Amino acid sequence: MLRRVAIVGYAQSRHQYDMLKTREDMVFEVCKAALAHAGILREDIGTVVTASTDYLDGRTISNVFLSMAVGAYLKDESKVEEDGAMALQYAMMRIMSGAHDVALVEAHTQASTFNPHQVSYYTLDPLFDRQIGLLNDVAAAALQARMYMDRSGAREECLAAVSVKNLRNAAFNPNAHRRMADLSLEEVLASKLYYDPIRELTMSPISDGAAAVILASEERAREITDCPVWIEGVGLCSDAYLRDRRLDRLDSLRIAAQKAYQMAGIQDPLQELDLAEVTERYAHEELMIYEALGLCREGKGKVLIENGTTAFDGEFPVNPSGGALGADPICATGLIRVIEAAQQIRGEANGCQVSGAGRALAHGQFGICAQKNVVLILGGES
Repeated sequence: MLRRVAIVGYAQSRHQYDMLKTREDMVFEVCKAALAHAGILREDIGTVVTASTDYLDGRTISNVFLSMAVGAYLKDESKVEEDGAMALQYAMMRIMSGAHDVALVEAHTQASTFNPHQVSYYTLDPLFDRQIGLLNDVAAAALQARMYMDRSGAREECLAAVSVKNLRNAAFNPNAHRRMADLSLEEVLASKLYYDPIRELTMSPISDGAAAVILASEERAREITDCPVWIEGVGLCSDAYLRDRRLDRLDSLRIAAQKAYQMAGIQDPLQELDLAEVTERYAHEELMIYEALGLCREGKGKVLIENGTTAFDGEFPVNPSGGALGADPICATGLIRVIEAAQQIRGEANGCQVSGAGRALAHGQFGICAQKNVVLILGGES
């Protein structure tokens, strides 16, 4: 990269259902906390990029109402109508261009305001899928899960094992929405069935939450903090519409990961990275993510969960924070993964800290069946 960019501050809310505060208050609090964490003032920010959707906010041009809350008054400001990790990439590009030295990235969703599963209906093809009325994001995920399970031989118990791992991890994360320290495989398999094989505890909860990250150029980063977290690589890729792509594999994530690895100079992610924070809105997605990230051969994601490789104390911890199954404020979820990975590198992950974490992967997704994916490689000072 021509100009190095670092994460110098961050903050996130305590994610929950039906947060008893306005969207503006929620956003203001995380932005204020992120600035305080970085030790800078609003005046030091050059550009602001927010991430949300008008559908989920329930109002058009929704970022207009948040300009004051995010500190964007009389500043360069833009919005990404997708995941917060994608907004971070956009802010990173602004810094790399030389146009700005410090950027604030904010992402939020109050999913309790509008049920996101109902909203997903409006992202479908209006002339066919929407008219038939059979599909939504959960039904599509069930089709994807069954196709993947048929191809890979993964059993429903493998999906349940992902939920057990992540929700037990989330129990030690003070910001997680769903924390279940004593969760068993049997409880997951006995939870409510929505669309076979998707169950209540193998899909993410409907969460309210927000997150904010402060980015800075190398020069400013070294002035702001003694422990910057460098963005070593980034990759973004969007796949075709639901009916026009293979659902049993995450090709766009595979391409995004390859781009990020190439930028960061990574040949073997399982050996060269210490952990990953990924956005798995459904348990089966985590197994597919393992394969797309090159952590194992195709169809062998089940092996990593079965032998404990991705457990908190395993060879390669995945989602020590609990991941999206622990909390999923949709547009903020990918940015939260970035924050959780950065906290690991800085040794600030509280009860979720992985010993010796020096280099991590963060992943965000957006769209039905993980249509769009972004991967970031983060590292501390050499």
